[in-house]
Amino acid sequence: MRVLVALVLLFLLAAGAAAGFLWYSIEKPFGKIPPEGVFVQIPHGASRRTVAHILKQDGVIRSAIGFEIYARRHAKRTPVAGEYFFEHPLTGKEAFWKLANGEVYVQAFTVREGDTLFDIAQNLEAEKLMKAVDFLKAASDPGPVHDIAPNAKSLEGFLFPATYNLPRHESAADLASMMTRKFREALQRIAPDELDPLIPGTPLLSVVTLASLVESETPKPEERTLVAGVYTNRLRKGMLLQCDPTVIYALKQADHYNPPLTLKDLRYDSPYNTYVHSGLPPGPIGNPGESAIRAALAPAPTDFLYFVANTQGGHFFASTLAEHNKNVAKYHRLLNGEPADPPATEARHTHAAGSAHKGKR
Repeated sequence: MRVLVALVLLFLLAAGAAAGFLWYSIEKPFGKIPPEGVFVQIPHGASRRTVAHILKQDGVIRSAIGFEIYARRHAKRTPVAGEYFFEHPLTGKEAFWKLANGEVYVQAFTVREGDTLFDIAQNLEAEKLMKAVDFLKAASDPGPVHDIAPNAKSLEGFLFPATYNLPRHESAADLASMMTRKFREALQRIAPDELDPLIPGTPLLSVVTLASLVESETPKPEERTLVAGVYTNRLRKGMLLQCDPTVIYALKQADHYNPPLTLKDLRYDSPYNTYVHSGLPPGPIGNPGESAIRAALAPAPTDFLYFVANTQGGHFFASTLAEHNKNVAKYHRLLNGEPADPPATEARHTHAAGSAHKGKR
């Protein structure tokens, strides 16, 4: 009898110890996370038991059995597949909910309004997300937008500016597709119906190209419809657009850009150079944001044909060359720290000569 009692007591003690250990493994942090942290990959379709063994093997939890029991007690919640980063010790309970809530590891990457595909590629490599050459290869394939822009030569213009949360091993092709999906979402907000009724006969590629010029010229949202109006007016009149950023884009394509722009640069022979070739360039020169696309779709009804920088981040606009030349003179006076308008006596003797192009110089 005494032996039986002793065995029962031993069993109860063992059961209690096991229960205590399982409770401890779930409720208390496990301290084997190295200073650099631990990445754990949870595959698709992994069972609770498989997840528990992966976490135990990678030193994240104290007990695989304790984790599995806790997970089964919450049968309606299952670990989400993906890569997770553990930077400090967690309890088994915390580890479970991290996976059940799908808190996968991501890195934020921002595409700014006006960034070119070359800018994006360089920034991805600088942030050690992927090689620039891999992204350039993916972005050179216009396939993802072929249905809406059949004449696009690349994804330039369709890589929508936004902040993207990327896993560590995102592929260049998947990222490019993600960016073009964002573009389509923006287009649905801007023009939920077909574009043709809004601008009859104007293909989407032309709209995005115009928007990229607008984006490159002014950071001020309130000016974008005016800039779009200037370019639209010049296109109607058959005037050269004379957009400095198109020259910069052409030079960067050929790896010849060395700022600032020179008169020789303005004569650079490229289909993107709007000082040499009339009409819009053959494609976008960057990736415009929503505001610039809206401006390209609905330019301001204006008589303006020219604009020049005002040294305050905005521009002076003009309808005639004579007025534009006066604005150019204002710009140079402001650069020299002088008042925008000359004294009255000086103004009477000032000729209207000056730069004839509409740019920022």
